[in-house]
Amino acid sequence: MTSRPQNLQTNLPTEALAGYRKPDRDTQPDYYYPPYASTVKRSPSQPLVILPTTLSEVTGPLFGYDVIKANDSDLTKQGNGDPIGERIVVSGRVLDGNARPVANTLIEVWQANSAGRYPHRRDDHNAPVDPNFPGCGRTLTDTQGHYRFVTIRPGEYPWRNHYNAWRPAHLHFSLFGLGLVQRLVTQMYFPGDPMLAYDPMYNSVPDEKARRRLISEFDWERTIPDIALAYRFDMVLRGRDETPMETKRS
Repeated sequence: MTSRPQNLQTNLPTEALAGYRKPDRDTQPDYYYPPYASTVKRSPSQPLVILPTTLSEVTGPLFGYDVIKANDSDLTKQGNGDPIGERIVVSGRVLDGNARPVANTLIEVWQANSAGRYPHRRDDHNAPVDPNFPGCGRTLTDTQGHYRFVTIRPGEYPWRNHYNAWRPAHLHFSLFGLGLVQRLVTQMYFPGDPMLAYDPMYNSVPDEKARRRLISEFDWERTIPDIALAYRFDMVLRGRDETPMETKRS
């Protein structure tokens, strides 16, 4: 873990800390959404207790450059050979609610392989495992909030939520802020995917414009000629254009 940035003020009184603004209405998924069957048991059964903002939200352990390995941002170079599937580049920016870049923040990504299977012992999907594709990576945003991954386009997979249930192709993103309690998780989908209309996770976001913010854009300028197509996916942490997240904040 890295040391705390020098310009981070940790001697502020607790009452001087600004609280987090609640997301705009209908832009984030509800805890309880019956079409997504797991939420029936996972969702809170009692009213939520809103905790005040404390120093723990703006101080504490940070994740940084010392946890990033040479090939962590290139998921196609983490095995002993080439992984199977279509290579893609996924890049974008992390921005705050005022469109300012969020620099030096850790982003983690994980996904299924091109056959739609995760390298996890509990994944029993009848699809091949790719020994050269571990399916996870990490990187830090630069001073302008940019990030970039090279990976394999994931395959769709069945998930038994309902009859003939399939997840669209997607990437999972995890973002860390100034401490562990600021971790956010979201998913990125691909443009033109006909399966989005049938996916309860995607459709658990009530607002249509907010749902569309989960879909990446084809990025011709960042394609690698003869090697990989590219997609752009910006993540906004707060404000009107906030990216829907799987975890709500008070």
